[in-house]
Amino acid sequence: MGIKSIILLPYAAYIHSKVKKDAKNAVEDQKKWFHHLISNATRTQFGIDHSYDKIKSYNEFVQEVPIRDYEALKSYIDLILDGQENILWKGVPKYLAKTSGTTSGIKYIPISKESIPYHISTARNAVMNHSYLAKNMSLFDGYLMFLSGSPILSKTNQIPTGRLSGIVNHEIPFWLKKSQKPSYEINCIEEWESKLSQIVKETSALNMTSISGIPPWVQMYFEQLEVATNQKGVQNIFPNFSLFVYGGVNYEPYRNAIESLMGKSVYSLETYPASEGFIAFQDQIENEGLLLNTNAGIFYEFVPLSEIYNTNPDRLSLLEVELNKDYAVILSSNAGLWAYNIGDTIRFVSRDPYRIVVTGRIKHFISAFGEHVISKEVETAMSLAMKEYNISITEFTVAPQVNPKEGQAPYHEWFIEFNGQISKNMFGMSRTLDESIQDQNVYYKDLREGNILQELKITTLRSDAFRHYMESIGKLGGQNKVPRLSNDRNIAEKLEEFKNSY
Repeated sequence: MGIKSIILLPYAAYIHSKVKKDAKNAVEDQKKWFHHLISNATRTQFGIDHSYDKIKSYNEFVQEVPIRDYEALKSYIDLILDGQENILWKGVPKYLAKTSGTTSGIKYIPISKESIPYHISTARNAVMNHSYLAKNMSLFDGYLMFLSGSPILSKTNQIPTGRLSGIVNHEIPFWLKKSQKPSYEINCIEEWESKLSQIVKETSALNMTSISGIPPWVQMYFEQLEVATNQKGVQNIFPNFSLFVYGGVNYEPYRNAIESLMGKSVYSLETYPASEGFIAFQDQIENEGLLLNTNAGIFYEFVPLSEIYNTNPDRLSLLEVELNKDYAVILSSNAGLWAYNIGDTIRFVSRDPYRIVVTGRIKHFISAFGEHVISKEVETAMSLAMKEYNISITEFTVAPQVNPKEGQAPYHEWFIEFNGQISKNMFGMSRTLDESIQDQNVYYKDLREGNILQELKITTLRSDAFRHYMESIGKLGGQNKVPRLSNDRNIAEKLEEFKNSY
């Protein structure tokens, strides 16, 4: 180990003990944060409108504060955008995180001076805890890559505004700055392909030990590294590369391709950051779910997915959740979000401590016939098929085909871009995918057995199809992701032009 890793070892041991303590005290910490949040927002406009001065219990909070999505909270956000103070939280936000909404257009999520430290400290805790457990402190002796959005921020009534990854760039601690790549100047390049080319030039000769980013863009970075250096295998370019940090998408569909590019098995660390708060992170070497971040400025509620569109759905606190059920995540935070539906679905895989897996987005599903297939199910099926047929993919998405050829039943169409050789047994692969979905989803199984749906069909796409698709909609690079599922054919129709011809 180098000097930096030796110095940081006692600190990593301390962080590890803190992570264990927080995991043990989750329920008590949630009670603490509930009362802290309510008492600190009593004099805000939202607190006055919802009688925060009278709320003493969680049940009273449920009675006074309905669940809201962004549209329902927008009238308060608009007051903040107009420059007013003490609306959702004390004072004005330190930042506004700018995100793309499917129905709301641009969304502005407040980040307060009280909430931003938890975005940073949770990322630190995740890496420090993992490095301590893996005895991998030497990664701090090299350069750390953060493939993220531009750190250039605009102003909204004097409030710095930008993507979360760009905002976080301004809060990275000084001791990490010198090890951070890409450089600020290169990170400011907006056009993804130009930016990636410059990142490759800047980093290809460095001692890169850790790389963070969503899997499809890291895969693209690795591919360009090999071309630029004329070397096969990232381990030959970065021999000390030892940690891949990712979040936002399931790693499994990309694992074969990325590990093939790496040339060796590297520790992976899954995180669950969001503009609304840093929700969970992997606290064990083996990924058995992500530890819910219960002591970081957020109070959680959980609504059974089957009830999320009900007028008065069941709202469960942490004590009431059950294992292996899908819940919508509802949170209140010290950024001023109150009973806010973030649009994600999770499933608890442990209650001691509280660990979750992310199962998808509320709006990303297929239920054209009442089957309600979710992201977790198609990703599990794809991982199974990849192992069984020894194939690697670049990307995939699924859409319903409700208007098949005359005389045929409808079906789910899987658009797959293979990484290299296309499966030689497409019939067997489609059967494996279909049977896996049936095993996981009883509604889909009933529709298949009743011949309401025929077996799913695979449509193979040309190389770089998804890259061109994302470029065509202005979402190439950064933290942008291809939806796994759509309940319509908007994405499918745009992918039609990239079909393979035989």
